[in-house]
Amino acid sequence: MSRNGANGMSGAMLFVAIASCAVQASAQTGANAAAVTAQRVSASTPGTRPDTSIVRDVRRALRRVPELDDSAIHIRVSRGVVTLTGSVPESWQISRAGNAARSVLGVTAVTNRLTEKKGDAAASE
Repeated sequence: MSRNGANGMSGAMLFVAIASCAVQASAQTGANAAAVTAQRVSASTPGTRPDTSIVRDVRRALRRVPELDDSAIHIRVSRGVVTLTGSVPESWQISRAGNAARSVLGVTAVTNRLTEKKGDAAASE
């Protein structure tokens, strides 16, 4: 009887060992899946695109604004923060340029330092 009891006990211990390994393997797989998901999410969050890509896309967005003269607009990007400097011919173009820059994927903030380029008083007379 002690032999049957020992065999039963060994079988039970083997079952517990296998079950605990399966649970641990499942937990690791779940953790790995969560890490992969986190990487995918972080890749699409603002601020993770290269600054050079954001500069290119802001320039494209500015060119799509009707009647906006972007020839004197300078764009700098640092970690998703866009800084617009330079001048535009008319004051309404300042806000439109800022709005266009804000619409670009990866832009976290816009510092709009654009100014209206004043024409010669003699030229306007």
